[in-house]
Amino acid sequence: MDQPLLQRDLGQRSSGSCRMLKTWLPILAWLPKYNLKWLQMDILAGFTVGLTAVPQALAYAQIAGLPVEYGLYSAFMGGFIYTLLGTSKDVTLGPTAIMSLLCFSVVGGEPHRAVLLSLLCGLIQAGMALLRLGFLLDFISFPVIKGFTCAAAITIGFGQVKNILGLQDIPHEFFLQVYYTFYQIPEARIGDVVLGLLCLAVLIMLMLMKTRLGCDDAPRYSKIARTFVWAVATMRNALVVLAASLCAFSWEAFGHHVFSITGKTAQGLPPFKPPPTSDTTANGTVVSFGEVVEGFGGGLAVIPLMGLLESIAIAKAFAGQNNYRIDANQELLAIGVTNLMGSFVSAYPATGSFGRTAVNSQTGVCSPAGGIVTSVVVLLSLAFLMPAFYYIPKAALAAVIICAVAPMVDYHVVADMWRVHKLDLLPFVVTFLMSFWQVQYGIMGGVAVSGVLLLYSTARPQMKMSDQGVPLITLASGLSFPAAEHLSHVIHTKALQVSPARSVVLDCHHVSIIDYTVIHELSDLLRHFKLQDVDLIFCGLQPSILDVLLAAHLEGLRFADSVQAALQMASGNLSTTLSN
Repeated sequence: MDQPLLQRDLGQRSSGSCRMLKTWLPILAWLPKYNLKWLQMDILAGFTVGLTAVPQALAYAQIAGLPVEYGLYSAFMGGFIYTLLGTSKDVTLGPTAIMSLLCFSVVGGEPHRAVLLSLLCGLIQAGMALLRLGFLLDFISFPVIKGFTCAAAITIGFGQVKNILGLQDIPHEFFLQVYYTFYQIPEARIGDVVLGLLCLAVLIMLMLMKTRLGCDDAPRYSKIARTFVWAVATMRNALVVLAASLCAFSWEAFGHHVFSITGKTAQGLPPFKPPPTSDTTANGTVVSFGEVVEGFGGGLAVIPLMGLLESIAIAKAFAGQNNYRIDANQELLAIGVTNLMGSFVSAYPATGSFGRTAVNSQTGVCSPAGGIVTSVVVLLSLAFLMPAFYYIPKAALAAVIICAVAPMVDYHVVADMWRVHKLDLLPFVVTFLMSFWQVQYGIMGGVAVSGVLLLYSTARPQMKMSDQGVPLITLASGLSFPAAEHLSHVIHTKALQVSPARSVVLDCHHVSIIDYTVIHELSDLLRHFKLQDVDLIFCGLQPSILDVLLAAHLEGLRFADSVQAALQMASGNLSTTLSN
């Protein structure tokens, strides 16, 4: 090989290796373009998101049934990992309300099992990314997602009513929870009720103020006021929790136990250690790794899939809004590695957060590096603020959770599905109702119903039938093996079970796929047509379909380019027959 050709070949290989490396490490694509302005915006956005992430992480740990510090343990690893592996500048990874609820439904609030669940979820998610299995998420339909999120929001929101009322010993099962919450209302603590309702009112007021800010072309003094209102409203969770904690501390300092408070929390950063591979029950019995995994059941499939679905949906939404593209499989890898590494710092499963991602985007983040600043804020909170978390009222955290999940109850979608496609309400309703029993059963039930509907549409493809002197059957989609028996029955009914038997024209303009089962059924049909001395004529065959039919050596196969030509052949005006 001469020197120029060798140099060009080496250059192409080097270029290909560079592209591959940038695919697996997206930071290499944007880091060379990083500048001072990006740094300023990333620090601002990361700090703002951090002030939102800390109170939310504390609150979501309660949903998972874990000590509040586990929420913070789960909130910082994602920022570092996503900076290296993520393809969206806006997405922030960490604990979310839905993942916390799913985690509780599987591990029942046991910290060791929650950490092991994070490890296994990370392995599954990273494995799916490496095997390019992201397409599996396409089988979870929108009605299933909406049914689940609506039910989860109601379950999570009502689950916090007991903390607003200051009630104790309320069961975790939803229906028992509803019964005992209303049954024990007379035992409600006045201090928790007043503080909880006040926190709710302030959070709702600030949220409404943020949505009703004026236009950008207002006078300067108005812009300053808008910026101030936006900043206060954006940090509303942190401000409300801080104010409530100061109030609780004041009462506690004078010896008055007016509020139910969070209580003692573990101090300092979590140790970096391998996640536990076994567990020990309260009576000292050691539970092996296999028994723990067996206890996870279907949750070990549902939680990784829902984590991926939630994060990728968020990434796609903000990518479209801000005019850039994401790599879905790379997002899977980022989430998987986050959960995998998070298990070494006692984290439970994390995913993308819609609320914090929205704050990140609205604050003007320029790169995934904003997540590093958010993670540093969380780490500083763990290192220095844990003693102060002792005084956080449970009613304040409950108010934060209720306001976070309330927008997830999208009742408008029911009317939209009724108007657009009523059958989609079936998986929605099944998912919604079953999720009150067990959230993972709701998802699996909804996916099963969606699968049945999908299989039914495949097994019963749409066919338009008309009489043009001879029966004309127009197929509206591809033909695969579930549809073979139905197609044969329709043709038999229209052509061979009448007296006298009639020829049939099969319009295949829309058929782009066909398999061996259908070919076998067509072979039987052609034989029956031949015995009845009538014809089955194909028209509008695409080249790939015609090649398959010819390769099958179907006896008595007849076809035409157009419907008109096929009708003339069926009427006996043309007699071109291809026999093999």
